[in-house]
Amino acid sequence: MADIAKFIEEIKGMTVVELNELVKALEEEFGVSAAAPVAVAAAPAAGAAAPAVEEKTEFNVKLKDIGAKKIEVIKAVREFTSLGLAEAKKLVEDLGMIKEGVNKEEAEKIAARMKEAGAEVTID
Repeated sequence: MADIAKFIEEIKGMTVVELNELVKALEEEFGVSAAAPVAVAAAPAAGAAAPAVEEKTEFNVKLKDIGAKKIEVIKAVREFTSLGLAEAKKLVEDLGMIKEGVNKEEAEKIAARMKEAGAEVTID
């Protein structure tokens, strides 16, 4: 093992040009190519470096089921909207959208309040 440790220390001290020459010499000696392992190693790095999927920042909260406490759900809907009583009642009966484009915290707050009122919502 001491020989391997010495070899690693020597490699650490090499310049880029010397490392390039070492790789070429190893390729010639063993009849292999370092290109395939480099490409395999680069593929995950490229995939990991490009998480193009951004974290969602805007959510929509929609009624899924109003449960048995319709009046409580209507009151809860009015807490989060500027709807009048008739409009809130219609929204609840139609299982409509409570809020659109809210942040995650607000969406979770609405969902918790609706659950407390006996309703089920979807957040998407």
